[in-house]
Amino acid sequence: MVSPDEAIEAIRGTGGAQPGNRALHAKGTLYSGRFTASPAAAGLSRAKHLDGSAVPALFRFSNGSGNPAQPDGQPGVRGLAVKLTLPDGSTTDVSTQTARLFVSSTPDGFVDLLKAMRPGPTMPVRMGAYFLTHPRLVGALPILRDANRVPASYATVSYHGLHAFRWTAADGSSRFVRYHLRPVAGEEFLSASAARRKDPDFLHHELNHRLTAAPVRFDFVVQIAGPGDSTVDPSAAWRGTETVIAGNFEVTKIDTEREHGDDIVVFDPMRVTDGIEPSDDPVLRFRSSAYSASVKLRTGVDRGPEAPAL
Repeated sequence: MVSPDEAIEAIRGTGGAQPGNRALHAKGTLYSGRFTASPAAAGLSRAKHLDGSAVPALFRFSNGSGNPAQPDGQPGVRGLAVKLTLPDGSTTDVSTQTARLFVSSTPDGFVDLLKAMRPGPTMPVRMGAYFLTHPRLVGALPILRDANRVPASYATVSYHGLHAFRWTAADGSSRFVRYHLRPVAGEEFLSASAARRKDPDFLHHELNHRLTAAPVRFDFVVQIAGPGDSTVDPSAAWRGTETVIAGNFEVTKIDTEREHGDDIVVFDPMRVTDGIEPSDDPVLRFRSSAYSASVKLRTGVDRGPEAPAL
């Protein structure tokens, strides 16, 4: 399997992984708020943040590129990562983005795609060769195209978890789920021409202005795996149609306390808690080690012992 350093190098080849910044999702802003689970959530998992009590939440809205100066009006995947603080002081993370599916079923396939995307006169040839060897990606292009639409606001687009997690309830029953964060305000996007006319940082400014009037809310929707749905392939769509609203995320204000000095914030989907287990998805498990490499890149220090075990 490809190494985290090789992945970082491939991202660097496309213009990302710049020193002092996250390898991807380099441009982003932290916000604070809370999460409150619905009554239905406790029937799905015994996790402490799903018992109905409000818990503090740290949010990061971001653009997917590794370029920290990317204008917000450019097409691209957007991200929403959440860190929840549990009653015992531990944390658990939720990582979502505007794409419903990942571009590859393996880390190696993703790195191969990054290498094919390197700017240069031979890029069309490289991309053509990639599509020939990865034909499933052709079918996913409409989904990826939709994920790259420019939203009118970070608050008016749905975000999706790429991976499956096993939720286990107090009675021992379990099921695999995928996460979806659905905006209570509804979805709204900009035309290409309208997006080009926007300020380069309009998504950040718009969200700050929106929060002066009211909190921004997202329903936490979990999709339950149906028969035959893959729990290890983030590039495969699920056929299961059963969903449950497991709670509500509420973004209340910009966060001005974190990521100052030596404070390092990592949103890692492998950081789970009792009642939630990661699947054996190789991309999911690779992400934790890749994040550690990214921390080293942007801070010059090794990630601490709080990193999830692989």
